[in-house]
Amino acid sequence: MSKYRELAEKFGTPAYVYDLDVVAESRDQLFGLLPEGFHLFYALKANPHPEIARELRESGDRPCRAEISSTGELANALAAGFTPDEILYTGPGKTNGELEQAVAAGVRLFSVESPTDLRHVGAAAGKYGVTVSCLLRVNTTQGSASTGIRMMGRPSQFGIDAETLPALMPALMAVPGTRVVGAHFFTMSNAKDEDSLLGEYEFVLRSAAELRDEAGLPLELLDIGGGFSSPYAVPGPRTDYPKLRAGLEALLDLHLPEWRSGEVELACESGRYLSGSSGSLLAGVVNVKESRGSRFVILDAGINAVGGLSGIGRLLPAAVGITEGEDTGENGVTGSLVGPLCTPGDSLAKAARLPELSPGDVVTVPNVGAYGATASLIAFLGRPAPAEVVVRGGEVVSASRLDYGRVYEVSP
Repeated sequence: MSKYRELAEKFGTPAYVYDLDVVAESRDQLFGLLPEGFHLFYALKANPHPEIARELRESGDRPCRAEISSTGELANALAAGFTPDEILYTGPGKTNGELEQAVAAGVRLFSVESPTDLRHVGAAAGKYGVTVSCLLRVNTTQGSASTGIRMMGRPSQFGIDAETLPALMPALMAVPGTRVVGAHFFTMSNAKDEDSLLGEYEFVLRSAAELRDEAGLPLELLDIGGGFSSPYAVPGPRTDYPKLRAGLEALLDLHLPEWRSGEVELACESGRYLSGSSGSLLAGVVNVKESRGSRFVILDAGINAVGGLSGIGRLLPAAVGITEGEDTGENGVTGSLVGPLCTPGDSLAKAARLPELSPGDVVTVPNVGAYGATASLIAFLGRPAPAEVVVRGGEVVSASRLDYGRVYEVSP
């Protein structure tokens, strides 16, 4: 049933398959939606697999940079070939040890979430006798978008409240070991509505210009965030934004006209859009049972392999979709897709229209190249982690399996 049936037989299930041709296609599409000159950071939290990150950096005319928020992601970015000067280190909980490791590795660009965070970055830089560049992440007082997941305009661990910046700027500009070079905004995630996305970018650009003029915020580099939408665990294409490029250029001309001469470097970031559509999860049918008039298709992959972050209301849709049997017609049946875990919460789809499935069949959950394996409850109940198989042009590039659950002895 699955187009990857041979891979399932060779590597077993559950297994993720990542298609590098689709990764390259996604990158080129997103660059094409942005004005010329924009930098694009790949958020490794979406999928830190080095082969995906390497594809985004090394192929094509316009390479991505890397956005990370841990030393684990730093290691993966370096393994993928990113040089330290291509990396932006973000996150609200950077520890002193992590910062020192990043600075020692050569990272010189950080997004800071608070005055204390900035001082911690400066202390790590001072330990190695260097000065690092910092973007101030800004938490604005409001936003304009009505769709997607809101990331600004409310009390938050993310960003410095915009209204406090005029008073804070003199102290922020004087932190030893740091040089404030710009601002970082991340307003929303997964915006399907193009007008909402443009409205949010207009608010960001206007806010950045006002903070520059009124608070003295430098704008050598401005990261306006992401928000680009791509389907998750259901069939469908990446969202297209046909008006985005022209609309964003017009907004930049209005609020930051010096962008044309290169006085302001501009950046966006994305994880979901760049990697999401490249990945498919292969799951084996273990059993099909009837219970009081309802059919349950039991798979060897559940929330331990996909959608485990659904508890925070971000990822798993109301029901995953599978690529098999989209045109089930009269041959389709109604049933629930469930996983192998001993919890009733391990449900992937309820009362879904499914093809006839039998034990031994393999089904494919599409569009899970982002927030798939590493965003799931992999260690829960100790089941085997999914294999990760990378392909290009139908040929296997690499195959691996996440290592988890080992007990390490820590010296007292």
